[in-house]
Amino acid sequence: MKYSHTRQTEKTIIFCFLVLLSAIFLVPVFLVFMNSFKSKLYISSSPFSLPARETFVGLQNYINGITSSGFFLAFLRSVFITVASLALIVVCTSMTSWFIVRVKNKFTRSLYYLFAFSMIVPFQMVMFTMTYIVNKMNFDNVFGITLVYLGFGAGLSVFMFAGFVKTVPAEMEEAAEIDGCNPLQTFFLVVFPVLKPTAITVAILNAMWVWNDYLLPYLVLGTDNKTVPVAIQIAMQGAYGATDYGGFMAMLVVAIIPIIAFYISAQKYIIKGVISGAVKG
Repeated sequence: MKYSHTRQTEKTIIFCFLVLLSAIFLVPVFLVFMNSFKSKLYISSSPFSLPARETFVGLQNYINGITSSGFFLAFLRSVFITVASLALIVVCTSMTSWFIVRVKNKFTRSLYYLFAFSMIVPFQMVMFTMTYIVNKMNFDNVFGITLVYLGFGAGLSVFMFAGFVKTVPAEMEEAAEIDGCNPLQTFFLVVFPVLKPTAITVAILNAMWVWNDYLLPYLVLGTDNKTVPVAIQIAMQGAYGATDYGGFMAMLVVAIIPIIAFYISAQKYIIKGVISGAVKG
Protein backbone atom coordinates (compact mmCIF):
# COMPACT_ATOMS: atom_id res chain seq x y z
CA MET A 1 0.00 0.00 0.00
CA LYS A 2 2.82 2.33 0.90
CA TYR A 3 4.61 1.44 -2.33
CA SER A 4 1.48 2.21 -4.36
CA HIS A 5 1.14 5.59 -2.67
CA THR A 6 4.79 6.40 -3.41
CA ARG A 7 4.37 5.46 -7.05
CA GLN A 8 1.30 7.68 -7.35
CA THR A 9 3.20 10.59 -5.82
CA GLU A 10 6.06 10.10 -8.27
CA LYS A 11 3.64 10.05 -11.22
CA THR A 12 2.00 13.25 -9.98
CA ILE A 13 5.36 15.00 -9.66
CA ILE A 14 6.41 13.85 -13.14
CA PHE A 15 3.07 14.98 -14.58
CA CYS A 16 3.38 18.43 -13.01
CA PHE A 17 6.94 18.75 -14.27
CA LEU A 18 5.89 17.83 -17.82
CA VAL A 19 3.00 20.31 -17.70
CA LEU A 20 5.41 23.04 -16.58
CA LEU A 21 7.88 22.09 -19.31
CA SER A 22 5.12 22.17 -21.93
CA ALA A 23 4.03 25.61 -20.74
CA ILE A 24 7.60 26.91 -21.07
CA PHE A 25 7.67 25.84 -24.71
CA LEU A 26 4.10 26.92 -25.54
CA VAL A 27 4.15 30.40 -23.95
CA PRO A 28 6.36 31.95 -26.68
CA VAL A 29 4.10 30.50 -29.39
CA PHE A 30 1.04 31.89 -27.62
CA LEU A 31 2.66 35.32 -27.29
CA VAL A 32 3.43 35.40 -31.02
CA PHE A 33 -0.15 34.41 -31.88
CA MET A 34 -1.63 36.92 -29.44
CA ASN A 35 0.53 39.82 -30.62
CA SER A 36 -0.27 39.11 -34.26
CA PHE A 37 -3.69 40.70 -33.66
CA LYS A 38 -2.35 43.83 -31.92
CA SER A 39 -1.15 47.17 -33.23
CA LYS A 40 2.63 47.35 -33.61
CA LEU A 41 2.81 50.25 -31.14
CA TYR A 42 1.18 48.19 -28.40
CA ILE A 43 3.30 45.13 -29.21
CA SER A 44 6.39 47.08 -28.15
CA SER A 45 4.84 48.72 -25.09
CA SER A 46 2.62 45.88 -23.83
CA PRO A 47 3.84 42.58 -25.34
CA PHE A 48 2.32 40.42 -22.58
CA SER A 49 -1.16 41.96 -22.48
CA LEU A 50 -4.15 40.48 -24.26
CA PRO A 51 -5.57 42.38 -27.25
CA ALA A 52 -8.04 45.01 -26.08
CA ARG A 53 -10.49 47.21 -27.97
CA GLU A 54 -7.92 49.94 -28.59
CA THR A 55 -5.11 47.51 -29.49
CA PHE A 56 -6.99 44.90 -31.55
CA VAL A 57 -6.50 45.28 -35.33
CA GLY A 58 -8.07 42.01 -36.47
CA LEU A 59 -6.54 40.52 -39.63
CA GLN A 60 -4.88 43.74 -40.75
CA ASN A 61 -1.42 42.53 -39.72
CA TYR A 62 -1.88 39.38 -41.79
CA ILE A 63 -3.01 41.37 -44.82
CA ASN A 64 -0.11 43.81 -44.51
CA GLY A 65 2.40 41.00 -44.01
CA ILE A 66 1.26 38.98 -47.01
CA THR A 67 1.10 41.95 -49.37
CA SER A 68 4.38 43.57 -48.32
CA SER A 69 6.58 40.48 -48.10
CA GLY A 70 5.71 38.72 -51.36
CA PHE A 71 4.72 35.95 -49.01
CA PHE A 72 2.75 33.86 -51.50
CA LEU A 73 5.69 33.34 -53.88
CA ALA A 74 8.05 32.78 -50.95
CA PHE A 75 5.61 30.22 -49.54
CA LEU A 76 5.46 28.28 -52.81
CA ARG A 77 9.25 28.43 -53.08
CA SER A 78 9.66 27.09 -49.54
CA VAL A 79 7.15 24.30 -50.21
CA PHE A 80 9.02 23.20 -53.33
CA ILE A 81 12.44 23.32 -51.65
CA THR A 82 11.19 21.45 -48.58
CA VAL A 83 9.34 18.72 -50.50
CA ALA A 84 12.14 18.22 -53.04
CA SER A 85 14.82 18.16 -50.33
CA LEU A 86 12.87 15.65 -48.26
CA ALA A 87 12.37 13.38 -51.27
CA LEU A 88 16.09 13.44 -52.05
CA ILE A 89 17.15 12.95 -48.45
CA VAL A 90 14.76 10.06 -47.73
CA VAL A 91 15.35 8.15 -50.97
CA CYS A 92 19.10 8.69 -51.33
CA THR A 93 20.07 8.18 -47.69
CA SER A 94 17.88 5.10 -47.28
CA MET A 95 19.47 3.49 -50.33
CA THR A 96 22.93 4.47 -49.09
CA SER A 97 22.23 3.01 -45.67
CA TRP A 98 20.99 -0.24 -47.20
CA PHE A 99 24.17 -0.50 -49.27
CA ILE A 100 26.38 0.26 -46.24
CA VAL A 101 24.69 -2.38 -44.08
CA ARG A 102 24.43 -5.15 -46.65
CA VAL A 103 27.83 -4.71 -48.33
CA LYS A 104 30.25 -5.08 -45.46
CA ASN A 105 33.79 -4.07 -46.40
CA LYS A 106 36.34 -1.40 -45.58
CA PHE A 107 34.83 1.06 -48.06
CA THR A 108 31.32 0.90 -46.59
CA ARG A 109 32.63 1.12 -43.02
CA SER A 110 34.69 4.17 -43.93
CA LEU A 111 31.68 5.68 -45.71
CA TYR A 112 29.51 5.16 -42.65
CA TYR A 113 32.06 6.83 -40.38
CA LEU A 114 32.31 9.77 -42.77
CA PHE A 115 28.56 10.28 -42.62
CA ALA A 116 28.64 10.04 -38.82
CA PHE A 117 31.55 12.49 -38.66
CA SER A 118 29.65 15.02 -40.78
CA MET A 119 27.10 15.39 -37.98
CA ILE A 120 29.66 16.98 -35.66
CA VAL A 121 31.11 19.47 -38.16
CA PRO A 122 29.68 22.95 -37.42
CA PHE A 123 28.02 24.64 -40.39
CA GLN A 124 29.99 27.83 -39.71
CA MET A 125 33.23 25.99 -40.54
CA VAL A 126 32.18 25.23 -44.09
CA MET A 127 29.64 27.92 -45.01
CA PHE A 128 32.06 30.25 -46.84
CA THR A 129 33.67 27.40 -48.78
CA MET A 130 30.23 25.96 -49.47
CA THR A 131 28.97 29.32 -50.80
CA TYR A 132 31.95 29.61 -53.15
CA ILE A 133 31.51 26.08 -54.50
CA VAL A 134 27.75 26.51 -54.90
CA ASN A 135 28.24 29.68 -56.94
CA LYS A 136 30.90 28.05 -59.12
CA MET A 137 28.67 25.05 -59.82
CA ASN A 138 25.60 27.23 -60.49
CA PHE A 139 23.66 25.63 -57.64
CA ASP A 140 22.46 29.02 -56.40
CA ASN A 141 18.84 28.37 -57.36
CA VAL A 142 15.82 26.53 -55.96
CA PHE A 143 16.92 23.29 -57.65
CA GLY A 144 20.55 23.42 -56.61
CA ILE A 145 19.83 24.20 -52.97
CA THR A 146 17.97 20.88 -52.65
CA LEU A 147 21.28 19.11 -53.36
CA VAL A 148 22.96 21.26 -50.72
CA TYR A 149 20.30 20.22 -48.20
CA LEU A 150 20.87 16.60 -49.20
CA GLY A 151 24.53 16.96 -48.35
CA PHE A 152 23.94 18.57 -44.97
CA GLY A 153 21.05 16.28 -44.03
CA ALA A 154 22.70 13.02 -45.07
CA GLY A 155 24.71 12.43 -41.88
CA LEU A 156 21.88 12.06 -39.38
CA SER A 157 19.60 10.39 -41.92
CA VAL A 158 22.13 7.69 -42.84
CA PHE A 159 22.84 7.09 -39.16
CA MET A 160 19.13 6.53 -38.42
CA PHE A 161 18.40 4.45 -41.51
CA ALA A 162 21.46 2.24 -41.04
CA GLY A 163 20.38 1.37 -37.51
CA PHE A 164 16.95 0.33 -38.74
CA VAL A 165 18.20 -1.62 -41.78
CA LYS A 166 20.21 -3.83 -39.42
CA THR A 167 16.92 -5.01 -37.91
CA VAL A 168 15.47 -6.02 -41.30
CA PRO A 169 15.90 -9.76 -41.93
CA ALA A 170 18.14 -10.43 -44.92
CA GLU A 171 15.96 -13.45 -45.74
CA MET A 172 13.27 -11.09 -47.05
CA GLU A 173 15.66 -9.72 -49.65
CA GLU A 174 16.94 -13.18 -50.55
CA ALA A 175 13.37 -14.32 -51.18
CA ALA A 176 12.79 -11.31 -53.44
CA GLU A 177 15.94 -12.13 -55.41
CA ILE A 178 14.80 -15.73 -55.85
CA ASP A 179 11.52 -14.37 -57.24
CA GLY A 180 13.49 -12.46 -59.87
CA CYS A 181 13.76 -8.97 -58.37
CA ASN A 182 16.80 -6.89 -59.25
CA PRO A 183 18.47 -4.79 -56.50
CA LEU A 184 16.33 -1.71 -57.17
CA GLN A 185 13.11 -3.74 -57.14
CA THR A 186 14.22 -5.49 -53.97
CA PHE A 187 14.86 -2.18 -52.25
CA PHE A 188 11.71 -0.30 -53.29
CA LEU A 189 9.28 -3.24 -53.13
CA VAL A 190 10.61 -5.08 -50.08
CA VAL A 191 13.02 -2.99 -47.99
CA PHE A 192 11.70 0.54 -48.28
CA PRO A 193 8.13 -0.26 -47.11
CA VAL A 194 9.64 -1.79 -43.96
CA LEU A 195 11.61 1.43 -43.39
CA LYS A 196 8.41 3.52 -43.24
CA PRO A 197 8.62 4.50 -39.51
CA THR A 198 12.23 5.68 -39.83
CA ALA A 199 11.53 7.34 -43.20
CA ILE A 200 8.71 9.39 -41.67
CA THR A 201 10.89 10.31 -38.69
CA VAL A 202 13.71 11.43 -40.98
CA ALA A 203 11.21 13.39 -43.08
CA ILE A 204 9.76 15.19 -40.04
CA LEU A 205 13.13 16.12 -38.56
CA ASN A 206 14.46 17.39 -41.87
CA ALA A 207 11.20 19.16 -42.76
CA MET A 208 11.35 21.25 -39.59
CA TRP A 209 14.98 22.10 -40.34
CA VAL A 210 14.57 22.93 -44.06
CA TRP A 211 11.32 24.87 -43.66
CA ASN A 212 12.59 27.04 -40.81
CA ASP A 213 16.15 27.46 -42.11
CA TYR A 214 17.21 31.06 -42.68
CA LEU A 215 20.99 31.10 -43.08
CA LEU A 216 21.46 28.56 -45.88
CA PRO A 217 18.78 30.02 -48.24
CA TYR A 218 20.10 33.50 -47.51
CA LEU A 219 23.66 32.47 -48.43
CA VAL A 220 22.76 30.35 -51.45
CA LEU A 221 19.69 32.07 -52.93
CA GLY A 222 20.23 35.62 -51.71
CA THR A 223 17.28 38.02 -51.70
CA ASP A 224 16.07 37.35 -55.25
CA ASN A 225 14.63 33.90 -54.51
CA LYS A 226 13.43 34.41 -50.96
CA THR A 227 12.10 31.57 -48.84
CA VAL A 228 9.56 32.25 -46.08
CA PRO A 229 12.06 33.04 -43.26
CA VAL A 230 14.12 35.33 -45.52
CA ALA A 231 11.02 37.07 -46.90
CA ILE A 232 9.68 37.75 -43.43
CA GLN A 233 12.97 39.13 -42.14
CA ILE A 234 13.54 41.43 -45.13
CA ALA A 235 10.00 42.66 -45.75
CA MET A 236 9.22 43.55 -42.15
CA GLN A 237 12.30 45.79 -41.82
CA GLY A 238 11.34 49.38 -42.59
CA ALA A 239 13.38 52.54 -42.98
CA TYR A 240 15.97 53.46 -40.34
CA GLY A 241 15.75 50.00 -38.79
CA ALA A 242 12.05 50.27 -37.89
CA THR A 243 10.28 46.93 -37.70
CA ASP A 244 6.62 46.22 -38.39
CA TYR A 245 6.18 43.89 -35.43
CA GLY A 246 2.50 43.34 -36.18
CA GLY A 247 3.18 42.02 -39.67
CA PHE A 248 6.24 40.19 -38.37
CA MET A 249 4.19 38.30 -35.76
CA ALA A 250 1.42 37.56 -38.26
CA MET A 251 3.84 36.09 -40.78
CA LEU A 252 5.49 33.98 -38.08
CA VAL A 253 2.09 32.47 -37.27
CA VAL A 254 1.41 31.71 -40.94
CA ALA A 255 4.90 30.22 -41.34
CA ILE A 256 4.64 27.81 -38.42
CA ILE A 257 1.15 26.49 -39.23
CA PRO A 258 2.21 24.12 -42.10
CA ILE A 259 5.10 22.57 -40.21
CA ILE A 260 3.00 22.11 -37.05
CA ALA A 261 0.24 20.46 -39.10
CA PHE A 262 2.78 18.14 -40.73
CA TYR A 263 4.33 17.30 -37.37
CA ILE A 264 0.98 16.54 -35.71
CA SER A 265 -0.16 14.35 -38.60
CA ALA A 266 2.97 12.18 -38.42
CA GLN A 267 4.25 12.58 -34.86
CA LYS A 268 3.19 9.07 -33.81
CA TYR A 269 6.02 7.67 -35.93
CA ILE A 270 8.79 9.81 -34.40
CA ILE A 271 9.52 7.86 -31.20
CA LYS A 272 9.03 4.54 -32.97
CA GLY A 273 11.43 5.51 -35.72
CA VAL A 274 14.06 6.96 -33.41
CA ILE A 275 14.01 3.91 -31.14
CA SER A 276 14.13 1.52 -34.08
CA GLY A 277 17.03 3.39 -35.64
CA ALA A 278 18.98 3.39 -32.38
CA VAL A 279 18.61 -0.30 -31.55
CA LYS A 280 21.64 -1.47 -33.51
CA GLY A 281 23.08 1.85 -34.67
